[in-house]
Amino acid sequence: MTRGIHICADDYALSPGVSSAIRTLAAAGRISATSVMTVFAGLPEEAALLCSAIGERRVSIGLHVTLTGRFVPLVATPVDGAQFPSLGRLMAAAFGGGLRLGDVEAEVEAQFQAFRAAFGRGPDHVDGHQHAHLLPGIRSIVLDATARHAPGVLVRDCTQSPGARIGFDAKGRLISLLARGLAREARARGLQVNTGFA
Repeated sequence: MTRGIHICADDYALSPGVSSAIRTLAAAGRISATSVMTVFAGLPEEAALLCSAIGERRVSIGLHVTLTGRFVPLVATPVDGAQFPSLGRLMAAAFGGGLRLGDVEAEVEAQFQAFRAAFGRGPDHVDGHQHAHLLPGIRSIVLDATARHAPGVLVRDCTQSPGARIGFDAKGRLISLLARGLAREARARGLQVNTGFA
């Protein structure tokens, strides 16, 4: 059995420079996927440019659920503030029971709708900016929304097998630990997951 390596460039629409670089890579066949941040005002134009650059190439275009960073949410922040919280603050809220899950659900829903409005369809895959889709409370919201808006698509699983973790730094081990159980939960909703992550 031959396994392929899929290279995904995250953060499409983060800035004109990032988007331009991703379009160039996609048009040249150097990446197989990109994940789109839908929280920026220029998304419709960026989506049209991406689709034009890709043409008939098979490039997976996914939703990069954004709940962290100095960006303005489409609907509401999961913790207090006008911008998304830092990853550290979001993790503290997720593990400490301080997330406003209704706000998380509304924001994730709005991001799926923004993707559909920009691309005219649902995403090919779903993942999270700074892997926030793995956090307690957020994970089930993202998986449920994915099952509703993009049934059967792939959700990024950041779990590594023990042998693959050799040489992983502390961050890689933490991300892998946070991802434990994601594959089972995704498959229970009829979703797919990747079989390796680096």
